[in-house]
Amino acid sequence: MLPKRKPHSRFPLIPVSLLITFFSFLIIYSYYVKRDSHFSEFAQTSTTLQCSSQALALSEKFMWYAPHSGFNNQLLEFKHALLIARILNRTLVVPPVLDHHAVALGSCPKFRVVEPNDIRISVWDHIIALIRDGRYISIAEVIDISSLVSSSLVRVIDLRDFVSIWCGISLDLACYNDSMSQSAASKSLNQCGSLLAGFRGNIEKCIYAINEDCRTTVWTYHVDGRENGVLDSFQPDEQLKQKKKISYVRRRRDVFRTLGPGSEVESASMLAFGSLFSATYKGSESYIDLHELHQDERFLSLTEKIKFLPYVPEVMNAGKEFAKATIKAPFFCAQLRLLDGQFKNHHKATFDGLRQKLESLRKKGPLPIHIFVMTDLPRGNWSDTYLGDLTSDTHSYEVHFLREDDQLVMQAAKKLTAAGYGQRFIPNSESRIGNKYCSSQRLPDVLLYVEQSVCSCASLGFIGTPGSTIAENIELMRKFGSCSRK
Repeated sequence: MLPKRKPHSRFPLIPVSLLITFFSFLIIYSYYVKRDSHFSEFAQTSTTLQCSSQALALSEKFMWYAPHSGFNNQLLEFKHALLIARILNRTLVVPPVLDHHAVALGSCPKFRVVEPNDIRISVWDHIIALIRDGRYISIAEVIDISSLVSSSLVRVIDLRDFVSIWCGISLDLACYNDSMSQSAASKSLNQCGSLLAGFRGNIEKCIYAINEDCRTTVWTYHVDGRENGVLDSFQPDEQLKQKKKISYVRRRRDVFRTLGPGSEVESASMLAFGSLFSATYKGSESYIDLHELHQDERFLSLTEKIKFLPYVPEVMNAGKEFAKATIKAPFFCAQLRLLDGQFKNHHKATFDGLRQKLESLRKKGPLPIHIFVMTDLPRGNWSDTYLGDLTSDTHSYEVHFLREDDQLVMQAAKKLTAAGYGQRFIPNSESRIGNKYCSSQRLPDVLLYVEQSVCSCASLGFIGTPGSTIAENIELMRKFGSCSRK
């Protein structure tokens, strides 16, 4: 007799590769469903949006933008925003410091960036999270712009105070815990965020949202407007056009003639930009090119002043104190960015530069050489790197560093919080100093700022990671003698 055949299984084996593909599809699908439902939520709340009557009654015109990436990138955007607000005679809405890379832009040279509407919404979401977590700190609480405001070179307002005027709500709503209040608060906050993002387009006399970005536009400012509308020198090459199926053309547009008096933007209470980040690439600025001289003396004065914007005294004093009371000797500073982005693949080059500098100092003596190190590489991972060699060679080197929980850093954070800078530009602000949004306000993370202040005091020299905006800012601080300022 022939052996009985086993019945076929009802559920035949599915190839592993097919299963992996299926589950990958589910993950991607769920991500986009969540994303689209989130944007849909904004869309639903924005159908009848208008500025508050209080905002429309104001004769003042405002401007805001969407900061992103790391702190020093955000600082560069802030400088651009100050210039553009001055050119357009608008009051700048000062944003908070965003968490490192909580919001990303993408790549301008590759013509792959987040749409302005989307990046504005992402920034708004992160602002609400900062308020809710008690971690909101304005960039004007860290960077000292008091001289710009007192000399009337710029007009500014804290975003929290602006929202209460323009949307007619308080950002305290983000702190409600009970579900009923939270639901109502969420709707109001979404409405305000949708309005500020320009999610439903421009609203007459209320908001004009700039939807041009670095793929199509380089903003300029010329007295005679001779460059308005001309092609920029950097354009996507044919290979990129075919590969990415893009048809972008980059034009140089005069910000004053396009967005200033006589334009369709003039009547809008709020002018909303997306990213204001710009960097030089192949001989052209990627988005903002406001470097030419002008006959406008106040613009020239502002351009000169924002070349270097110092940290507030509470931050600078902490850096000076560490140099004086802890290091107690001439020292060298090394800023080593090793884990983030493009820098994680260049450890050898980063350490080689430091090694050469220190070998040169060793020959000159005396020993040990004091070194202050600021790096994103955790202290526990130093042993297998050149930093481990430095810390073990106690005869030649004495290595200093700071941590977030060090007493000096904590004290700087407390002093910064007590200073009340967040409200200093608001009329009748004396009655508001110390007012916190949400009761559980945490101390701000000031380690990065204090570290840069220490490096500005390094009398034996400084080396930074090539391409790092942190290194560029430290070089600027050293150039302008921030450590010797009172």
